[in-house]
Amino acid sequence: MSESLPDIRKLRDQLDAAECDARLLTEDLGEERGCWRASAESWSVAQCLDHLAITNQVYLGAMKDPAIRARAAGRLRRRPASPGFVGQWVATRMEPPVKAFSKMKAMRNIRPDTSTSIADAISRFLTSHHKIRDYLNTNADLDLAGIRFPNPWLPGIRFSLSTGLHMITAHERRHLWQAWRVRRAAEAAARKDLHLTVCGR
Repeated sequence: MSESLPDIRKLRDQLDAAECDARLLTEDLGEERGCWRASAESWSVAQCLDHLAITNQVYLGAMKDPAIRARAAGRLRRRPASPGFVGQWVATRMEPPVKAFSKMKAMRNIRPDTSTSIADAISRFLTSHHKIRDYLNTNADLDLAGIRFPNPWLPGIRFSLSTGLHMITAHERRHLWQAWRVRRAAEAAARKDLHLTVCGR
């Protein structure tokens, strides 16, 4: 069924694009540059991916039970899986490029491990994508735009399941954009170090 639904295909295409981008990001990167940080407060490429994997897991955890209850109640698809006005606004704020005024500090429970390796981070990210796809395929026949779940970080705030799925993909684009900037900075730092080494001989 999900194969014939344009809105579900769009979400799946966004997941595919993010996964492709993550694979390109980590291609031939190596552990040293994958774990490089511009400062103690900055994130590495590995940390960006680890943050996405953790956040995806938390989101899916919050969205799981509402979908189960909705299926038991027979709340099947009535409209496309699109976010509402507020949900669209929140998701849009997550989109790159990230402006200074839209920067947000990650909550403690979704902060990445400072010691994570690039290999572990990309593996966890891809695993989280497998779970998102399973969720999407399993629940495509539900009224995703009408079923709400509690936001895991904002008590009292509830979003539709469709908003949650769009927030996941927007959040991924945000931090993949960030990770590419980190990779380019790491490569520039490596070139600078090499230049200084050569010039010092």
